[in-house]
Amino acid sequence: MLLALGACLTLAAQPDLPPRYLPGEHFTLAWTHSIEKQRWEEDYRIERNPHGQIMLIPGQARIRGSGAGMEPPADAQLLANGWYAYQPHTAPLQALRLTRSHFVPDYDWCVHGQCRPLRALMPSDGGVTVLRPCEAPR
Repeated sequence: MLLALGACLTLAAQPDLPPRYLPGEHFTLAWTHSIEKQRWEEDYRIERNPHGQIMLIPGQARIRGSGAGMEPPADAQLLANGWYAYQPHTAPLQALRLTRSHFVPDYDWCVHGQCRPLRALMPSDGGVTVLRPCEAPR
């Protein structure tokens, strides 16, 4: 029996803590650039590859504007609403390492157009939070 897919969050500095499971096979990870104050959004889906491994698949990414160190890629399209949209050229991932500092706003976790700060779902220790695709706990 296959279990529902989702994302599991752990604190890199505390790997013995049980992971926090977030259900859902589609989500958007969003944040505000710490210097330029521009919003970034990246869509992801979670699926099994033909070998049964659960993978994180990058989808469309968007940047609200541009600035130093955050130029949109050459193939990005400027949309009428001021966002640049593009498809990252990234292979499926086994994990994302999210650096979460107390000095900048946290990431937003968005599902079905509803966003919540990641801290509402997983506390931060001010270090790295690891996001992995996973199955629902039994």
